[in-house]
Amino acid sequence: MNRHRREDVEKAYEVQATAGAIGAAQYGAVGLGLAALGHHYWPAFRRQTLPFKAFLVTIVSVYGLCIRAENALQAHEAQQRLHENALRREARLDLARRGLVATETEIAKWKVENAAARAQAEAAEQHTSAAPAPATASER
Repeated sequence: MNRHRREDVEKAYEVQATAGAIGAAQYGAVGLGLAALGHHYWPAFRRQTLPFKAFLVTIVSVYGLCIRAENALQAHEAQQRLHENALRREARLDLARRGLVATETEIAKWKVENAAARAQAEAAEQHTSAAPAPATASER
């Protein structure tokens, strides 16, 4: 697995884990609230054992974890697809301007070239922004 792919997988895992933890906490709080209301207002629920009540709260928490994590992962994947499609569209246009056919191999080469050019541009920009600006007449 190449470095870029591994970073994508780690980012997707981070997004999913964070959303899952939030979903479990939110839905767990809802489950506890519903259990408290059921215990207070419903005698049949009050007669249930504590492990069964904990099981019901856990079911609600796990449901929230799964739903939130899956929704977050799908949103992340959709955003990644939009980014990838925009990049591929840009590559196809640039390759067509050069008179090349936009095959998968050419697009991959273009991505590498484009990434190197962007890295060079960022390095040059950081180098120029790090240099002190010459003093103006009003500052002297």
